[in-house]
Amino acid sequence: MRALKKAPKKVLKKALKRTPRKTLKKKSAPRIVPPVISARLNSRIALEARADGSILAVFEGHSVALGKFSAGVMDRAESLRTGLPLTSFAAGSRNADPEIDLLVRQLARHGLLEYRLGHLRDDQDQVVIEPQVPDYWPRTPKLGAAETIVLSRFAYLRRRGNEMVLESPRAGALFRICDPMIAAAIAMLSKPQKISRLRRQDGFPGNELLALLVDCQILFRLDAASGDGLRPAEGGDNLVLWDFHDLLFHTHSTEGRQANPLGGLYPHAGVIPPPPAVRPPWPGNQIDLGEFSPAPSQANSAVAKLLHERHSTRDFDDQQPITLAELARFLDSTARIQSKWKSELDFGDDGPEIEYAARPYPSGGSAYELELYLAVANCEGLARGFYHYDADRHALVPIAARTHELDAMLTSAEFAMDAPAPPQILITIAARFGRVAWKYSSIAYALILKDVGVLIQTFYLMATDMGLGGCAIGSNNIDLFEKITGIEFHVEGPVGQFAIGRGRDPEAADGPNGPGGPH
Repeated sequence: MRALKKAPKKVLKKALKRTPRKTLKKKSAPRIVPPVISARLNSRIALEARADGSILAVFEGHSVALGKFSAGVMDRAESLRTGLPLTSFAAGSRNADPEIDLLVRQLARHGLLEYRLGHLRDDQDQVVIEPQVPDYWPRTPKLGAAETIVLSRFAYLRRRGNEMVLESPRAGALFRICDPMIAAAIAMLSKPQKISRLRRQDGFPGNELLALLVDCQILFRLDAASGDGLRPAEGGDNLVLWDFHDLLFHTHSTEGRQANPLGGLYPHAGVIPPPPAVRPPWPGNQIDLGEFSPAPSQANSAVAKLLHERHSTRDFDDQQPITLAELARFLDSTARIQSKWKSELDFGDDGPEIEYAARPYPSGGSAYELELYLAVANCEGLARGFYHYDADRHALVPIAARTHELDAMLTSAEFAMDAPAPPQILITIAARFGRVAWKYSSIAYALILKDVGVLIQTFYLMATDMGLGGCAIGSNNIDLFEKITGIEFHVEGPVGQFAIGRGRDPEAADGPNGPGGPH
């Protein structure tokens, strides 16, 4: 076998010079363009321009004045039909349009916009954000890669028609999920997840959506002290006390934090026949009780007389309004604290001591969680304003309410009663929810509503006895109450309302539109 000869060093150097070096270039990852948040006019809303330059938002026979604008704004506002990126008119933007910014803010203030999350060059929506409170505006707080987030225990996905929506009773908006991959990614957040880990997952929904969900409290951040993200980790003690179904029912059976139609709208008329006023009798032999009932000519007891005379009054005599002395007597007889005591909970040696305070009406578990707030429009001897009734000291404490907030509360009551004018005094019955939820599981909110019914009947009987007029009102605006009082809606909020004053016609009974029935 022949030995291989070594090449001379000079030859090797020349060969190396002639051979070009190949450098390996790293393939750069494709740049991911983040989705954009755009403001879009609600599909049910039309904009109309008037000759004087004013623009109206028109929907379902109603109109909202948005202000006066220059001639070209209507043409530029056409972009709101498909979606106008928030960055295109935000303050500080190079291409900001002040008039479009003002128009969009006005529309947002009245809850007439929705917000699209998606790519500008793609017609397909990823998510559509539907405001549930009038002044909702999308915000995207910064989320760090090391942060951990998890779904709120109040968040839920549900089918609505042919759509999937993500919502929460704590959120100022609901999210219409248009991409199934996003719904699957959100489901992963039932367990705490680090942002850095989420970014590596297929179908990562993007920082923008996560930030929007954190802003709406559908997601929340966990820190080292928060543990596993279960019930005690979310919110303060007042929120821990709420069961999911109770908070959902509270926000979805009142005004202020949901955008669904509300009130006597007869949604099933023409689809389902109206149920009968009286239940069809059960078959079988009847036991006639008529022979035991007193004859109409016989005198009934005072209580029975009040029950028969009780009726709702919607028309009040503003020439002869209720007086402060009458209001004081009414509150003293129906809501003033009569006695207070303490009792130790029988939990062994370390049972807590519980305070109680009895009032004239019954209350589940002697909780007496209800508080009274008075919006006064016309009361002789008492200035127009908003007051809290201190049931312990039997005193009214004024609360600073802005004129338009007080007007909104009184006007809403007028509309709900189908009345010709606002009530002289509107009593808002608010609940300190934790007082009941601290003791009762699953039934706390139901007990509160039963207490409201008992108190309203007490109001009716006392108003009748005093020759005053009263009317129960079926709706409350929990967002407006929060703005006036500064108390978070889940801590203390309205669960009932009652109008009181001097009736124009003491014999007038309700019509079919009233919540109190024909008597």
